[in-house]
Amino acid sequence: MATTAQSTEARDRSQLVRELIMRWRDDPGATYRSWFLWDERLKNFRSIRRGLQQVVAEIAAGSFGVAYRGSSLETVVHSVAEQRQIFKGADHAFLWKPKLRIPDIYESPENQRAFGRLLDNCSCCDTAEEIIDHIHAIDRLRIKGLGPAVANLLYFLHPTLVPPFNTAIVNGYNALTGAKVKLGSWDQFLAMRTGVLDLNDQHRDLLSNDLGAIGGLLFDIGSGRYPAPPLDDDGGSAADWTSRLERARAEAQTLGKAAAAQAEGDRTHAEIQSWLRDLGIALGHDVWIAANDRGRLHAGAPLGEGCLERLPDAIATSSGADSIRLIDVLWLEKGAGRVTAAFEVEHSTSIYSGIVRMLDLALSGGDLHKAAGLFLVAPDAREADVRAQLRRPAFSRIADLDFSYLPYGELERHREAIARFGSGLKAIKAISSSLA
Repeated sequence: MATTAQSTEARDRSQLVRELIMRWRDDPGATYRSWFLWDERLKNFRSIRRGLQQVVAEIAAGSFGVAYRGSSLETVVHSVAEQRQIFKGADHAFLWKPKLRIPDIYESPENQRAFGRLLDNCSCCDTAEEIIDHIHAIDRLRIKGLGPAVANLLYFLHPTLVPPFNTAIVNGYNALTGAKVKLGSWDQFLAMRTGVLDLNDQHRDLLSNDLGAIGGLLFDIGSGRYPAPPLDDDGGSAADWTSRLERARAEAQTLGKAAAAQAEGDRTHAEIQSWLRDLGIALGHDVWIAANDRGRLHAGAPLGEGCLERLPDAIATSSGADSIRLIDVLWLEKGAGRVTAAFEVEHSTSIYSGIVRMLDLALSGGDLHKAAGLFLVAPDAREADVRAQLRRPAFSRIADLDFSYLPYGELERHREAIARFGSGLKAIKAISSSLA
């Protein structure tokens, strides 16, 4: 009888969890819609992976240095931290704490190399067992201050195998499961990972193979946006939880301004892409719209309408093709497949990711894009942000390339005149500022 009662209780609570997930999925301000379904998210995966490869290469070559500030690690972690609310503060774990002298991967060459090996090994492996073995290997070294916050980097290497990790996610997991996972221990993280995978399996039809979805759910529970269902079978507790869930839903509606602002940002991003698309076509170019943006609607029509449906073979098979196909807008010489201009629109997202995609284009070899003009298109007020990013040592190659900053205001004021009277890139260059 006790077993039957426990089974019934488990089923009842599972239904409450499903109700919570469905409410959460419909909330435009929760992480599922605002981050997990965000069009820019997958673009940032590739850029962050590229950044981690650079960290590994610099550590292996002995050129990484002894400081976090200005390093390639700071560049990539800063990009992770900009992934909307779920990763806010991700850089804290890697900041140098001089009084504690942690994390000890800057002053100790041995520990730095071990950290590089972890990133390198995990980027090359394919199974959870291999990843866990590499985690155990670095855990045995007991590197001070280098704990499971590193999982936020590993998540971008293996999103179906490693969940993201921070205080709010741990709090959400404990509230949802009744566990007592603590921060700072790899063993605790691995135990939580097992539980997260079990939860994800139970509700996969509402979540995803990508553990970012359930990570976002736990984050929103742990940060107080949503209450976890009660852990006992008391009917009063369940009724109280339902009432609190309704209040959370009502509060979410009043907090919709942030979600509306994000949606406006996404709309503006698509609008700028449409300006560049139309301008490129008016100037006689073939135009490519980022592969994951082609179907996005702007003014009732897909952004990719009237544009190339596939990249020329020479570009599609180049070393940086996976990144190049995600550049927001490419202008190509009509019928020749030669890239004449590339545009990354950085409305409110990490400037880092766009720069990496442009570098992949410029440095991928071949003659089809050597002379391409590279433009970072951003709000007028973001020029300082753009220049600050480009001063990072990770982007030293940019000095040799034709990079320019194109502000929204100049593009909006002059695009119609350029479409009517312009030719080549001369007019676009005239309203842009060199970043070399």
